[in-house]
Amino acid sequence: MFQKILIANRGEIACRVIRTARAMGIKTVAVYSDADADALHVREADEAVHIGGAPASESYLIIDKILDAIKQTGAEAVHPGYGFLSENKLFAEALDKAGVAFIGPPAGAIEAMGDKITSKKLAMEAGVSTVPGHMGLIEDADEAVKIATDIGYPVMIKASAGGGGKGMRIAWNDEEAREGFQSSKNEAASSFGDDRIFIEKFVTQPRHIEIQVLGDKHGNVIYLGERECSIQRRNQKVIEEAPSPFLDEKTRKAMGKEAVALSKAVDYCSAGTVEFIVDGDKNFYFLEMNTRLQVEHPVTELITGIDLVEQMIKVAAGEKLSLAQKDVKLNGWAMESRIYAEDPYRGFLPSTGRLTRYRPPHEGVTDGITVRNDTGVYEGGEISLFYDPMIAKLVTHADDRIASIDAMADALDRFRIDGIRHNIDFLAAIMQHDRFREGALTTAFIAEEYPDGFEGAPLSSEQIKERAVIGFYIRSYVLDRASEISGAMPNYEATLPDAMAVQVEDQVFTARFDENGIVLDDETFELESLWLPGDLFFEGKVSGQAISLAVDTMPEGYVLTSRGKAQEVFVRSLRAQELMVFMPEKTDGASSKELLCPMPGVVMSIDVEEGQEVKSGQALAVVEAMKMENILRAEKDAKVKSVLVAAGDKLAVDDVMIEFE
Repeated sequence: MFQKILIANRGEIACRVIRTARAMGIKTVAVYSDADADALHVREADEAVHIGGAPASESYLIIDKILDAIKQTGAEAVHPGYGFLSENKLFAEALDKAGVAFIGPPAGAIEAMGDKITSKKLAMEAGVSTVPGHMGLIEDADEAVKIATDIGYPVMIKASAGGGGKGMRIAWNDEEAREGFQSSKNEAASSFGDDRIFIEKFVTQPRHIEIQVLGDKHGNVIYLGERECSIQRRNQKVIEEAPSPFLDEKTRKAMGKEAVALSKAVDYCSAGTVEFIVDGDKNFYFLEMNTRLQVEHPVTELITGIDLVEQMIKVAAGEKLSLAQKDVKLNGWAMESRIYAEDPYRGFLPSTGRLTRYRPPHEGVTDGITVRNDTGVYEGGEISLFYDPMIAKLVTHADDRIASIDAMADALDRFRIDGIRHNIDFLAAIMQHDRFREGALTTAFIAEEYPDGFEGAPLSSEQIKERAVIGFYIRSYVLDRASEISGAMPNYEATLPDAMAVQVEDQVFTARFDENGIVLDDETFELESLWLPGDLFFEGKVSGQAISLAVDTMPEGYVLTSRGKAQEVFVRSLRAQELMVFMPEKTDGASSKELLCPMPGVVMSIDVEEGQEVKSGQALAVVEAMKMENILRAEKDAKVKSVLVAAGDKLAVDDVMIEFE
């Protein structure tokens, strides 16, 4: 077995590999860029080597720098994680030439299956059903439009060397095909150093279901069940689960058998994933094979009890699989939520900055419920614009699907992140969405259920009352504590009101205490809690119903966040509430005559010039943030007065880019 391995990656996956290596008694080496000097994976590894500048193209993607780090530290093997060089055959070949083990498949398998075009051709030759498309390379946007027209819209434009949703666009017409082709090429070049693009038919109402395979160097290959990955946004997976709520045992075995056959055809060893599109009749079509560990591997680990990273290391060391197909059992249900640095209330725009507070829920097993949090950040750390926006992967496991969903909802309610925007509210809203709970999923779920964006989960009438009761209780507790400050507020007790007004959304209640609890208008609620001023969470019961909410103070009240809704609760004197009708409404101060940068990022292109007339929806500029290109469009017809930025400029949120007349 290896004595020391180097992890050619960063963030949560580097920390994940370190955790297993440590349990196996193997020392680890981290590599890091300028931006990651204080990163968690650097802190957790036994050794760390600096490899270059913040952009991945200056550090994590440079093979020679990884090889230099290996020489400096004497590492015997390299785990590539996912992304970066994980599916780069030149990297695997360079390691082999240097006499260093690659903890992944052989270069031949990477070349055959890691490239989406080649893998589709091989799958077709093997008799595997594939989605119709153009497998050849595409030279320019004009050719892309012609091919898309021949296939028939909608089409999927994809990076040949892609993964993780990078370099992917759906086009419904010629204009979108032209724009999507160029954006996909740019993202592919930036993320993978390979700008080859191909196009295939986009199957409507599809499910994205993948099979986990595991093989050794002795010809043994098994599959470890499937993962449902249909909850996606912009082709980026958001929530994954195992097993799938859709598959039956017959379809599972058929997909598994096909995945294993495809793996054996290329002498595959290590962990890998064969991805399929599955239609409503359980017909499945091969999409691609990822010749690496997947981001969502924890859900498979929790339902099988198999540590995939441990198996990868053992396979790379030449050991035979200790498991046969008959030994693989699927137990219970697992959910994974990807927590991203993005603002779901502002169109999921990326968010960067310092984590002023990072408090994940408690990990472990309690009453048969497992909570696991894979992360690469810490409180006080920085979220950089140079890498993908993932903060953590929160995973739960329970006996059945609904129990696992409920456990995830509870865990999300107890996850606190401050300093940047994040998508926890959005994830929590999905957990209680009726369609999600029923398992009626497609890859269009988010687009169909949130067509106008996300504004928070709707509150039931009971939830509104619960928040009103809790807001009144907290405010009363704070006022009562303040009245006890000796000498600070003389005669303050005499000013404590008997009743107060509580406003939640557009509903206003009169709240007071009596001997039975809190009276909201004419309805009485019992409240139990040990909450104290300064506590981040309110934990307690309202009329016997357990509830947990994050608490933030605001003028005239509190923001109470739970179950996907950050709700403002105003608590005022009765007289102040009466006067609210005379208060002017707040207006948005943003000027409609300016294009503001909606996120921190780098300007990739400016597509208009001074004096140009633009139409509503027309592309104005492209800004790259966190390895994704974002096209900024005109909100209405206008004339460009001045362009204030140029390609290559680094911008902050709300920097003015273009002025209109």
